[in-house]
Amino acid sequence: MIRPLIDISRIEKEYPQKKHVVSVLNGIDLSLAKGQFLAIMGASGSGKSTLLNIIGCLDRPTSGTYYFDGVDILKSSDAQLSRIRSGSLGFVFQNFNLISSLTVSENVELPFLYRDDDPKEIQGRVQEAIDQVGLNHRKDHNPLELSGGEMQRVSIARALAVAPKLILADEPTGNLDTRTSLEIMRIFEELNRQGRTIILVTHDHQVAAFAQECRTLCDGRFTI
Repeated sequence: MIRPLIDISRIEKEYPQKKHVVSVLNGIDLSLAKGQFLAIMGASGSGKSTLLNIIGCLDRPTSGTYYFDGVDILKSSDAQLSRIRSGSLGFVFQNFNLISSLTVSENVELPFLYRDDDPKEIQGRVQEAIDQVGLNHRKDHNPLELSGGEMQRVSIARALAVAPKLILADEPTGNLDTRTSLEIMRIFEELNRQGRTIILVTHDHQVAAFAQECRTLCDGRFTI
């Protein structure tokens, strides 16, 4: 039997308030095989970003189980989670999260700051990632000289450079016009064809249609 990359069972997430507890996720089950492309949809406040943060080891659930490529995430230390984030996960954000004072190449290189990889290998992987998103002609520019679509391509290249087991994209087209959004989604589609595993959060049905599977969150639960 092939082991899933993501194996989540009965995940719940609660946030205590002054006089009550806010329940954001209510018994989430999710299994994702390597090479799959999953879109998660839902209205604002449905729990999409919270779930993505838990899958990305940026937050811990209140209860449940989560195995990432066979590793028990809930029993992992903060140091172990940090290694998983830096070595196995690639993040793509709606607001790009680029450093304006750095060049495209330097932004793509950022995930290697806390790794001991060989400098020549790093440069090779950075260049390969930039080539893959078609930005070699812009690699010495800084983000302020780029269009929104180009900035998101840099964000994707940064995620790709570490050769992640899983790419997590949180509303990656949220700040882009329709034409540019489709261009970005074709990049994700091609990455998936190459075998990349992707989880993408979106509220846009046209964007979600690029995925192999779409699940909808409502009030912290997946609808049937």
